[in-house]
Amino acid sequence: MGERNVEALVAPVVEAAGLEVWEVTFGREGGRQILRVMVDRDGGVDLDAIADVSERLSRRLDLEGFALDVAYALEVSSPGLERPLRSRRHFEKSVGQQVKVKTVEPVQGRRVHEGALVSADAEAIVVASEGGELRVPYVGIASARRVFEWGSGPKPRSGSPTLPTSPREVGSARRTRSTR
Repeated sequence: MGERNVEALVAPVVEAAGLEVWEVTFGREGGRQILRVMVDRDGGVDLDAIADVSERLSRRLDLEGFALDVAYALEVSSPGLERPLRSRRHFEKSVGQQVKVKTVEPVQGRRVHEGALVSADAEAIVVASEGGELRVPYVGIASARRVFEWGSGPKPRSGSPTLPTSPREVGSARRTRSTR
């Protein structure tokens, strides 16, 4: 089942829970199949909302006979503070935020550009950085993500235990489904 078909299957469940689908991926990772669903809403999502939609999705996938021939893990989570930006909608929802954009080809002598996302239209985004405003067509973007500003302290190292810095920081609810 293609990712578009999977998204069409999960979107009504997510929307009925008062959330929106940020991204859906289904593929092999680390030797197992993973259906990863990232959800969000204005103001962020909490662990209760993620757990609720995870249970709803699990029931719907079972009813629809999703991937009966293979064991898979269902992972439902928030896209996080430093969320990936992959679609025009992602960029439009991130206008005014700090972003890091990696381009396919160098633009103004660099491939990595960081600054405030000024606008996102049908063809391109505009990022304001130290060197001024830079217009980058979507086809020229290799990857992009929001950048969370950690304040005066250093950014925690990966794997270090930390206290949440905002209500948007949530864990993920996971459920593994095995074949019958």
